Amino acid sequence: MLSQRGRYALKALLHLGRSDGEPRGVTAIAASEQIPRKYLEAIMSELRRAELVDSTRGWSGGYRLARPADLITFGEVIRLTDGPLALLPCASRNFYKRCEDCADETGCALRRVMAGVRNQVAEILDRTTLADAIAGSPASRAMLEAAPGDPA
Repeated sequence: MLSQRGRYALKALLHLGRSDGEPRGVTAIAASEQIPRKYLEAIMSELRRAELVDSTRGWSGGYRLARPADLITFGEVIRLTDGPLALLPCASRNFYKRCEDCADETGCALRRVMAGVRNQVAEILDRTTLADAIAGSPASRAMLEAAPGDPA
């Protein structure tokens, strides 16, 4: 499940992507996206360290995307804020860790299924950019808008 931190990071980045390169202050982003300002400040610092946003100080300062919205993927942001996409550590590509209770990793049916799930999720998140979501592309709509009554 996507954490609140991940949701807020994506909402803030989408806000910046819609701002046409104009710097936006944390207070304005927080108010517009209904994110607690203090929490957003910590998230923006993390995004700045990861070079997803640039910041400028001063009266006309604020945050803007460090690179174009079509070069920032949902997968990149979620891995930064939430860690691995895989539901099991042994199914992760970027954060692999062997499961302590697994006797035969190569024959493990659970690992095989969860690796397939991770691959499908990663494919969608790694090809969906902020620009796609802003433009409302079919791929982003499918990912961002769960159908009514969908338990996912």
